[in-house]
Amino acid sequence: MTQTRLVWLRNDLRITDNPALQHACRDRAPVVAVVTLVPQSWQEHGEAPARMALWRDQLRAVADTLEQRNIPLKVVNAGHFKHCAARLLELAQALNADEISFNYEYPLNERLRDQAVCEAFEGVGLSARAFHGELVIPPGQVLTGQGGPYKVYTPFSRAWLKRLSDFDEPVLPPPAKMEPQAQASDPLPDDLDYRPLSYRDDLWPVGEVAVSERLQRFVCESEPDYHRLRDFPARSATSALSPYLTIGALSPRQCMAALRAETGQRDWRESAWLNELIWREFYRHLLVAFPGLSKHESFRPEIEARIQWHPNDAAFAAWCRGETGFPIVDAAMKQLLETGWMHNRLRMVVASFLTKLLRVDWRRGADFFMQHLIDGDFASNAGGWQWSASVGADAAPYFRIFNPQAQGEKFDPEGEFVSRWLPELSQVPAGKKRQLPGAGGRAPIIDYRQSRQAALDDYNR
Repeated sequence: MTQTRLVWLRNDLRITDNPALQHACRDRAPVVAVVTLVPQSWQEHGEAPARMALWRDQLRAVADTLEQRNIPLKVVNAGHFKHCAARLLELAQALNADEISFNYEYPLNERLRDQAVCEAFEGVGLSARAFHGELVIPPGQVLTGQGGPYKVYTPFSRAWLKRLSDFDEPVLPPPAKMEPQAQASDPLPDDLDYRPLSYRDDLWPVGEVAVSERLQRFVCESEPDYHRLRDFPARSATSALSPYLTIGALSPRQCMAALRAETGQRDWRESAWLNELIWREFYRHLLVAFPGLSKHESFRPEIEARIQWHPNDAAFAAWCRGETGFPIVDAAMKQLLETGWMHNRLRMVVASFLTKLLRVDWRRGADFFMQHLIDGDFASNAGGWQWSASVGADAAPYFRIFNPQAQGEKFDPEGEFVSRWLPELSQVPAGKKRQLPGAGGRAPIIDYRQSRQAALDDYNR
């Protein structure tokens, strides 16, 4: 009997540039895709309902596309990561499969899960193959002259660009249509047995055609001015592709290929947007090199040892609700709560406010973001929060504390963004709504100057 090959889909929900899928479809052997539902692990990891809803809808789109290529999708209810190995092996034996392939994920729990699956398959003589479909350059391939991992972004990015030619391969095409097979796809659940899932699906269309169109539109229309306009939240100047990268509806190699094709006479490697993709790679490389980061350990514990984090529950709750009395902070939090997304400049502003001015432990902010962000990405989220708290790799200096009023005046000078998310400001005269604390009638929960000085004293201990 012809043996079947399994391809295990996780956060790689695409058929283009999917090395695990390409490997499984390398000849005419039957291929079955499989997805594992692990609501207990999702809940333990604080996965945002909006992110899971986007993942669910993209999974449906991918399932339809695979069906057109005679690749059925099986759904395995594993419940928890720790059950994935046994459930997948059961499916492989039931389908007479001799191989499973998948693309790596890099947080520690995911790597332990994948290791268990490989050991289970290999233990009974079946093959398990893993690929680096989420990165352009695999972890461990960008090293210092001493052979260790980079701990600072700028030299990492230079070394990454130098190594790029060794890994600069073309985008993998979708697999060809396979021969029909008797296996049928399983129905996909509506709710994933998780939490109520709702999000602004009008903001995030799914399917490879829609995602590819958004990528092309950005590189053609917005990328040339990205370096100049990206910090202004009232402008639609960022790519808004991070949710698709997070669930793997889009690969970083696809992004680079589109960028290269559209930059014309400019050197595409100097793009400010490419720099953001390299940051994404940097945080994943760090996650593999320093496993403690997956446990929310600070990259620079010697700095964190100086800081006295405050419980400050009332202030934290006000920050979560967008009720701090600082319009740029509150508007950013309202955007997050309603859409599941926040502009990157504002992520830094609200993180600095929480960690430096309220001196609330960065882990609480990181967890809150993961519970709400449609593009919640463990590596980038933890790295960004540690950067803001000055305890991470390539962290902001401890004395860099974002002034929310100055940030608003510089990057939302007419108050367009705050007016959009704080309707109570619509009646405030233009001259007063430029991020002045209390402009919307809500008293500021802190005195900025006093809180800034207290933070500096704390970090200087």
